[in-house]
Amino acid sequence: MTKQTQTSGSIVALVPLVVFLGIYLAGALLTGDFYKIPITVAGMAASVVAIAMSRKENLTERIASYTQGATDHNIMLMIWIFILAGAFAASTKQMGAVDATVELTLRLVPPRFLPAGIFLAACFTSLSIGTSVGTIVALVPIASAMSEQIGCSVAWMVAIVVGGAMFGDNLSFISDTTIAATRTQGCTMRDKFRTNVLIALPAAVVTLLIYIFTNQLSFSTLEHSISSPWYTMLPYLLVLVTAIMGTNVLTVLVLGIISSGVIGLLAGSISLVDWISSMGAGIAGMGELIIITMMAGGMLERIRQMGGIDFIIGAISRHVKSRRGAEASIASLVMIADVCTANNTVAIISVGGIVRDIAQRFGISPRRTASLLDTFSCFAQGFLPYGAQLLMAAGLAAVSPVEIIPHLYYPFILGACAVVVIVIQRPRA
Repeated sequence: MTKQTQTSGSIVALVPLVVFLGIYLAGALLTGDFYKIPITVAGMAASVVAIAMSRKENLTERIASYTQGATDHNIMLMIWIFILAGAFAASTKQMGAVDATVELTLRLVPPRFLPAGIFLAACFTSLSIGTSVGTIVALVPIASAMSEQIGCSVAWMVAIVVGGAMFGDNLSFISDTTIAATRTQGCTMRDKFRTNVLIALPAAVVTLLIYIFTNQLSFSTLEHSISSPWYTMLPYLLVLVTAIMGTNVLTVLVLGIISSGVIGLLAGSISLVDWISSMGAGIAGMGELIIITMMAGGMLERIRQMGGIDFIIGAISRHVKSRRGAEASIASLVMIADVCTANNTVAIISVGGIVRDIAQRFGISPRRTASLLDTFSCFAQGFLPYGAQLLMAAGLAAVSPVEIIPHLYYPFILGACAVVVIVIQRPRA
């Protein structure tokens, strides 16, 4: 860590992030098309700026620190998930699992409750497995294929899954964010859950009602007969069951890939060459996603080393004067840290120490600070176009991450509920 980072940090360190968001978002808004400005180009420009900055390091050292961030353990793990997810999604689609699942769902679930049913399925899955990315991997291929058959917006349907995925990411006892929040604040998971559920559950209920009473489906288009064999759905069932059992996500995806090939070959719905080709195509389709993930990791590591995150923490925390202000600063700190790291768990860990000091100073209970940390980090993570969740969902559904954001009802409602909790100071615990 540089001398600058050890002191008060530097606002200049945030320039690469401004460049990235400026090129991608401003360019897309000016052209009116989010596909006109490739996110990888914005990432490349921001990466060049990040490496070019800092006069205290030579070029070799700057490239080394960028590479360290781009190849961080968490980044590489995410890339492996992307690779296996691409292979799994493509192979299951090739052997008919997606079609069979969509057809059965459209037959069994009343049209009026289909969006709500998808949201509940995502909530239950994420709460059970504790990972939003794993939930997205399992359900987005089904949701996107379903949207094509019933003629509704793919981005809208995918956003339903992403919202439900963030529900479990925020509440699950085995979620990384829950573990990080409780450990940094020194409270039990049970206490944190009791406080957190009073924020997340109302948000989920409101979202559910929105999906029940306002949806984009034309009821007349939902009459389908099942033509694909039921057993072609087994790879998805295997993935869901093993994930709920707590199996590592990489193992889950490998089992899903193998089962899709074996079942497809035995059923005669796919040949060995077709299976291998489909996996290759699925992996290749994740190329842009992998590139931007590594670029973001390198860029954000440079921002951290140059003192960008330290500057934000110092600038916000020094102006706290009341309990309500303290809680607002906690929310601001973790959200900005999440924007700068694109990882809600890392964001919680980054600001956990200073948040605990603020909480002790103003008499805020550890369970409440842990709940606020987790909730606002998930809120911020839910709308980051370069965050793992939206990148994964967009890659699997072949849409732009920014197209999904306007339809993310749950994360925005969750954020609103959390703000209300701070304003009214209830529940107090």
